[in-house]
Amino acid sequence: MGKKVRLSVGDLDAIDDHGRNPMRIFVTGASGWVGSAVVPELLEAGHEVVGLARSDASADALKAAGAEVHRGSLDDLDALRAAAAASDGVIHLAFKHEEMFSGNFATATDADRRAVDAFRDALAGSGRPLVIASGLAGLRPGRAATEDDVPDAALGGERIRTAQAALALAERAVRSSSVRLPPTVHGDGDRGFVPNLVRTARRHGVSGYIGDGANQWPAVHRLDAARLFRLAAEGAPAGSVLHGIAEEGVPTRALAEAIGRGLGVPTVSIAPDEAEKHFGWLANLFGLDLPASSTRTRKLLGWQPTRQSLVEDLNEGHYFSGD
Repeated sequence: MGKKVRLSVGDLDAIDDHGRNPMRIFVTGASGWVGSAVVPELLEAGHEVVGLARSDASADALKAAGAEVHRGSLDDLDALRAAAAASDGVIHLAFKHEEMFSGNFATATDADRRAVDAFRDALAGSGRPLVIASGLAGLRPGRAATEDDVPDAALGGERIRTAQAALALAERAVRSSSVRLPPTVHGDGDRGFVPNLVRTARRHGVSGYIGDGANQWPAVHRLDAARLFRLAAEGAPAGSVLHGIAEEGVPTRALAEAIGRGLGVPTVSIAPDEAEKHFGWLANLFGLDLPASSTRTRKLLGWQPTRQSLVEDLNEGHYFSGD
């Protein structure tokens, strides 16, 4: 985690102005799962949005939403610097998930780090915000993690080092913050971990949980997460770690039971030594106990999640309407 420093009066004035007035915000990953909720959240609050788009489809979606389009990719560092320099702040949500899921995690994390370094070049000394998305990887399981907990890079890998580098930009008069998201950012249209659990249950004809299913996953609805990113850009202090956690911990058995109800299949316990065979690559994550608190974040920014819980979202049925 970056060391917090005392900024100059000029830096603090700039930060205060950005926190109260409409801003021009550059958003990477603007057409992605979280980004496509962040863009309207910012626009409805009166901000201008410039969204990074690497495809015609992404550009069209951003235009339809009312955002300005900046064509490029995470690999086009000059384009990232130019867009950041021309903006009042940056929300960095893009990540090469396709590389990660194909086993090229180093490629994805390297691109992420280079992007943050490009934003450093553009924002240093300005007092402008840089808000990045991160996760709970590297935090010790078994108790509710707080914003004060420092992740172990040996457990969580290079992405943790990138988050730490972003937070350290507070020392260079960048109002940087890191929003830690849970494994499950849910809602209609989710293509993440929960849909993979649904596909696994459909394939096996049973909805499984590991062991006694008492281990917990935190969760947040994507629209609640989007509001937090806006609040962070508007007013999070430099060097802030924020937790985008609406539910501190959903027992994985409760999650499996909701999936079982939705599919009309039995809910069963999977022995830990059979978990990888049943769940595949998801087994290690689904077996973790990762409760997390957002008490400090809520107090700091006045963020209050209002959307339905993960189980309520599953009970609505949209997770089961696909293949």
